[in-house]
Parts: sequence; structure tokens; C-alpha cells
Amino acid sequence: MRILPPLTALAVAATLYVAVFERDRLMATTAAEPGPADADTSAPTPTDAAMSVVATVSAATMVQNAVVARGRTEAARQVEVRAETGGLVRSDPLRRGAFVTTGQTLCALDPGTRLQQAAEAEARVTEAQARLREAEVNAEAANRLNEGGFATETRRIGAEAALESARAGVQGAQSALDAIRIDISRLTVTAPFEGLLETDTAELGSLLQPGGACGTVIQLDPIKLVGFVPETEVDRISVGAIAGARLISGREVQGRVTFLSRVADPATRTFRVEVTVPNTDLSIRDGQTAEMLIAADGVMAHLLPASSLTLDNAGVLGVQLAVDDRASFAPVTVLRDTVDGMLVTGLPDQATVITVGQDYVTDGTAITVTLQQAAP
Repeated sequence: MRILPPLTALAVAATLYVAVFERDRLMATTAAEPGPADADTSAPTPTDAAMSVVATVSAATMVQNAVVARGRTEAARQVEVRAETGGLVRSDPLRRGAFVTTGQTLCALDPGTRLQQAAEAEARVTEAQARLREAEVNAEAANRLNEGGFATETRRIGAEAALESARAGVQGAQSALDAIRIDISRLTVTAPFEGLLETDTAELGSLLQPGGACGTVIQLDPIKLVGFVPETEVDRISVGAIAGARLISGREVQGRVTFLSRVADPATRTFRVEVTVPNTDLSIRDGQTAEMLIAADGVMAHLLPASSLTLDNAGVLGVQLAVDDRASFAPVTVLRDTVDGMLVTGLPDQATVITVGQDYVTDGTAITVTLQQAAP
């Protein structure tokens, strides 16, 4: 039986044990023994050696910023047209979707006895006017007789009272006539503005009471885009700013901000913003989802590759800058992601940004910088 293989195995095991479990004690013993390296204390150690990195010099440029808001389309105007007087509908109904113009008849009501009432009111006006002329003649005669001493003062005063009563009678009769004429004019219910019928108008033969619905008219040209922006972004928007939107169908439209609320929604703490957009072909419908981009003041930003962004020990997003051959962490704010890279703010107008090796350095690490040309 050979003894050499077992002895070899034991020697290897002992060596591994010392190397793994007694490594610290072995290193301490080795460091305590003088050696040739102790003679040159000026030699650089791995800790003191500068880290080689690649960096690019980035200059900030003015970037047009925008506020993003999600919203919906909304008709510029929508009204439920109602009757101001009662009566039977004697006109054929207009069907929903029909285009109506301003002043077009939507519902025509039967006048009933209103025409006879108007004729009676006109007769009363004529009678009141005749009595007024008679009272004027009597009052003038009483005044002349009184001046000549042929009539008493009481008669003169009575004549003037009769004259005033006749004048009041004319005004009352005329008012009654005007009221019946106004009521007759309300028998025709018209469209208040140009638009589309959202509902059918009242059916022929139906009875409309005062306040009864005749039909609903909506105006879609122009159309509004309604969105809600957070309170952190509202100060960046102004009335008149250019805005664009992408509808859920993929269609892109453009308009201007026409309204910005001064009062926040109490539940969401957001502010209503309205953008008016032309819609001459009426193809944009009320209630479509839209993603809005509202132009805001431009900001200075750097265009950097996404790979240059890193995190510090606290988890803050930023980049490593090369400052006097030392690494310096600078936090940044991502403005938006583009095809060419990330637009970030928070850096000086000109900065040397480490693009290769930034994950292997920390604040104050000595570095050797190799500059690369920034992408055009």
C-alpha cells in the first residue's frame, strides 16, 4: 500500500484550511516580516492609483418644455332648448344628428285661442285710446271755462282726473296686447346657435308645458379640450399658450389655451385648463380621450446618454462630473427621454460628465480623464 497519496491529500487539505480559515492571521504574519518592498515606501498602492474614466464635455441648450395633461374633448356649447309657453306641437320632428342653423325652427306650437285673445286686446287698446281723446277734450274745456270763471275748480280737477285715468287705461290695454304678442312669438322654438341636434325634437302632437324640452343642440366647431394639471405645474401655463393634443384615435390637433381655472378641484387639487381647437368638419366628437401637451417656458438642459446616469449611496439619481481630476456627484432631474438620449436639468451650463466608469467612482475619487467628442 502506497503512503504517498494519502499524505499528499492531507497536505493539500491543510494548505486550503490555512488559506481559507486562517487567512487573516497569515496575512498579519506576512505583513510583520520585513521584505524587499519595505525599502521603497514611495511606490503607489492600488488605493492611491487614479481611476481611468471616459468623459464628455456637455453644454446646456434651451429646450422647449411642455406640461403634459390627460383630458377629454368637450362641446364648446350644449343647451337643452325648452319651451317658454305651452301648447301642442304641430311641426314634424327633426332627427338627432341633423345640422341646424341659428334661428331655425325646432318646435312649432299650436296657438290655440291666442289669436282671438290678441284681437280682443287690440280692440281694448282702440277703445282706451278713444276714451283718452274724449278725456283730453273734456279736460281742455274745463280749463278754459275755469279760466273764464264759468266753471268751478272742482270740475276742472275732475276732468284732469278722468284724463289721467284714460291714459292709464291705454297703458294697461297696450301692456295686455304686448303680453299676448310675446306669448304668440314663443310658440316657435328656435335654435339658439348653429350646431348639431343631439336628440330628436319633440314629436308631432305631443303637449309641451312651459319648460318642456324641445331638443338638445351642441356646438362642435370649435371644440374644447379639457384637462386637469397639478398645482406644481399650473404656474407654467398661461392663457394664449400654444397646445397640442393626441386623441385616442391617434389624430393630432393643435389649438390655444383659452381658459385656466383659478380655483383647484377640492378632491384632486388640480386646475381645469381648456384648449380651443378648430373642428370645421365636425369629425372630433364630444367625450373623446386626449393627451395634451401645453407649451411652457423653455429651460436649459443637457442631452446625455442614458447610461451616464447613476445613483449615489442614498439612491439619488445623478451623474458623476470630472472636476480638477476628481469625481464629483451631481444630482439631476430628468426632463424627458428622447431618441438621442436623456434631457436633464440641474447641472452647470457647461459640465464634464463621466460617461464610462461612473459606476466605479465616488465623490473625491482621483481620476484620469479621457475626453470623447460629444454627439452632435
